[in-house]
Amino acid sequence: MSESLTINLGLFVLSATAIALAGTQMSQVADRLADKTGIGEALIGALFLGGSTSLSGIATSVTAAAEGQPDLAISNALGGIAVQTVFLGIADFFYRKANLEHAAASIANLIQATLLVTLLAVPLLGTSSPQFSLWRIHPASVILVVSYVFGLRLVSRVQETAMWKPRETEKTQFDQPEEGQSSRSNLVKLWLWFAVLAVVIAGSGFLVAQTGLSISTQTGLSQSVVGGLFTAVVTSLPELVTTVAAVRRGALMLAVGGVIGGNSFDVLLLAFSDLAYAKGSIYPAISETQVFAIALTILLTGILLLGLLRREKYGFGNIGFESSLMLTIYVCGYTLLFWSS
Repeated sequence: MSESLTINLGLFVLSATAIALAGTQMSQVADRLADKTGIGEALIGALFLGGSTSLSGIATSVTAAAEGQPDLAISNALGGIAVQTVFLGIADFFYRKANLEHAAASIANLIQATLLVTLLAVPLLGTSSPQFSLWRIHPASVILVVSYVFGLRLVSRVQETAMWKPRETEKTQFDQPEEGQSSRSNLVKLWLWFAVLAVVIAGSGFLVAQTGLSISTQTGLSQSVVGGLFTAVVTSLPELVTTVAAVRRGALMLAVGGVIGGNSFDVLLLAFSDLAYAKGSIYPAISETQVFAIALTILLTGILLLGLLRREKYGFGNIGFESSLMLTIYVCGYTLLFWSS
């Protein structure tokens, strides 16, 4: 990257703009794919939208790990999960009919949120347990991948044969697929356009990684701050854009499923970074600051789960109490990290 801080900041902003524009289009394409394929918004959001919008985060963390910067790789992965959870609170402002947690409650989203908490516990065990690895890969990385695949299979199965469902109210927003069948050629075009947008996001994420490393060096900020705040927020812009766009389109299950599913996928960034890190297992590099970030993310996800279960119809300023609490805790938590770094 350039030795000029101004040029690096400009490239950083340019990458952020590209991510935002591509993310907006991706939300629309994902909503259409959910309807045309019959897979459903929650699963499309978790598997395809969440995973694809996480490509920029993957590029950032893996690049940082490969270049011997484990602190930035870990902070970007964990910081992205926290801010993306808070994005649901921001999206709540854009849905005026009721609180988002009330309207978008579903068994699929509840299971995904529970899976996320489970996955977040794995790196805590990985960093606090006796350190050993096989071919430079920690067993925690294998556990993360296996657990994620099992969780997706569980979400798919409960959608088909759910043992219970959230109570229907006049404010409940169900996934209503568009009527009519789509031709094979139209589906192929949708998938191709989705893939192109994913490539744009991944490429922009790589540029964010490079400029983020340079900004960290030139400003003297710690990699934990740069990773947990700046690169994490920018590489998470697709989630913010797609979430708000989905909410405005009325695709609430897609919005919530995309964020929670994307968060679950983002935990795998630790496994990918572990594979890319040439000096051994990356888990011993998890610092106290990053443990704090994991605990904060578990707290935010727990509050979101309570909101989906409690299902308050209206709150102060037409935003749910849980959304307000998540925003407050996130700001306070990362302000504390910023000033203590």
